[in-house]
Formats: sequence, structure tokens, C-alpha cells
Amino acid sequence: MILPIRAFGDAVLRKECAPIDKDYPDLKGLIDNMFDTLESANGIGLAAPQIGLDIRLFIVDVSPLADDEDYAEIAEELKIFRKIFINAKILEESGKEWKFNEGCLSIPDVREDVKRLDTIKIEYYDENFQKHTDIFQDIRARVIQHEYDHIEGILFTDHLSNLKKKMVKGKLNKISKGEISVNYKMRFPK
Repeated sequence: MILPIRAFGDAVLRKECAPIDKDYPDLKGLIDNMFDTLESANGIGLAAPQIGLDIRLFIVDVSPLADDEDYAEIAEELKIFRKIFINAKILEESGKEWKFNEGCLSIPDVREDVKRLDTIKIEYYDENFQKHTDIFQDIRARVIQHEYDHIEGILFTDHLSNLKKKMVKGKLNKISKGEISVNYKMRFPK
């Protein structure tokens, strides 16, 4: 089932999310719905707050990037990089800082350069509640950091300089009022 994505201005996007346990009601169904929603919106990551749930759950599917020539060296790895992160905790961020033009399904039509470190160490549970501690790099680390921010109540626009924040303020106001057009299911703040 395709769920509506919450738009900028919705209070749930600013909440620090709560952990869940293996008995969370219909977790498998929720994860399936999140992947359906992500695919429908042509995204590469989706966090539970973006569908109105303040729980520590996000998904990543970077396979659409496998055809991008910028990622030719890791294309085969990207094709199969589809992961579920439950109760994630970033343990360490390291490596080189790099700028990348980020966007967000909750903030359509806004893209800005965000600086992040290129390597993360993260602890999380998968959909079977098996615990993992993994290190991710490159675009995969970037997408995970972006989605992790969501479960912490942080949006990519929070990483912008004060000048850039002022420059996008008008667009953000329009999004929060529903004065935009998107080609996926979206729910605007009331």
C-alpha cells in the first residue's frame, strides 16, 4: 500500500523517534508499505516520520543510482543495496567531508549542497531483529545519514548555512501550505 508522505511543516518530522521492539504491530506489513511508497515516489530512502510514525525505522534502496555514471565503480554493489534499519544508532562518523546536492521527499523541489563525512559506523537491527554493526561509505553512507537524521527530528535543510536557509525559506513556506505539485501521494500540515 502506498502511504502519503508528510510534508515539511508536519510536527512529526521534528520529533526524536522512539525505539520499537520485535512485537511492533505488523512490522513486516509496515516495511512492505514503506518500500511501496518509496518506489512510487522514486526515492532512495524513507524514514518512518515521513509517513507519520515517530518510531526509529528507516529504509534505504539505492539501486536506482546503479545506472548513474558517477557511481559506475560501485554500480554492482548499489544494485543490491536495499536495507532496513531499526533502532539505528550512528556510533562514528569519519573520513573526508564532502558536499552533495541533497533533496528529500518531504521537501519537494528543494535541493541544496550538504556537507557530511563519507564514512559511518552504525548499529541497527534488521527486519528479523538481528543486530548488526556495519561500516558504510560513499553514497550509501550519505543516504543513511540523511535518513538517520529523520529519526532524530533533523531535516537536511537544518545543515544549511544561515544564508541558504533564508534563500529557501519561501519555498519551505509554500510546501508547508501545500502550494506545490508533486507526482506522489503527499499529506500537508493542517
